[in-house]
Amino acid sequence: MPIPPRESDPAVPDPADPVPEGAVRPPGGDLPRSGPPTGPGPDTDEEPGSDAARGSAPSGDEHTAELKELEDRWRRALADLDNLRKRHARELERERAGERARTAAAFLPVIDNLELALTHAGSDPGAIVEGVRAVRDQAVSTIERLGYGRHAETGVPFDPSRHEVVGVVQDPDAEPNTVTQVLRPGYGEADRQLRPAAVTVAKRE
Repeated sequence: MPIPPRESDPAVPDPADPVPEGAVRPPGGDLPRSGPPTGPGPDTDEEPGSDAARGSAPSGDEHTAELKELEDRWRRALADLDNLRKRHARELERERAGERARTAAAFLPVIDNLELALTHAGSDPGAIVEGVRAVRDQAVSTIERLGYGRHAETGVPFDPSRHEVVGVVQDPDAEPNTVTQVLRPGYGEADRQLRPAAVTVAKRE
């Protein structure tokens, strides 16, 4: 004869039994199972995947190697820049020296002709004047070849960029504010000028 269960003992539901109407079925359709948790619990200090993330981070030795490489590249760049600066300074000085030499060589024929005129100074004084004038023309031509033309024109309007006024005169035959006399020729243009011409200018009416 079977023994009926006591009222104090709760009945254990059979998983095969149908779920009563209105009961809440857990997700997945299965009842919770007893046993230790398989995933990380609330007491776990580490999060999933932390080991992988920590393993991919560069180490201190790698950081040190990268810093040494960057410092080496920086020092090489500084050395290259310093060498470039020194080479540019040498080339610039070489160009300046070459330009000075070319300019001085252009005046050597002028000096030779002056010395030749002085050699014949006692034989014919009249020839000295012609020789000095020829040397003067040669020197002017040399300066013009260097890019500095001579300006000694009179009767032209006064130009402050090319003329330096050293006197103002009353000249009824000259237009006001025009150059009446050139006391010292000028050489070069306004934007590239060796010196302006020293002139006298007619008064304005």
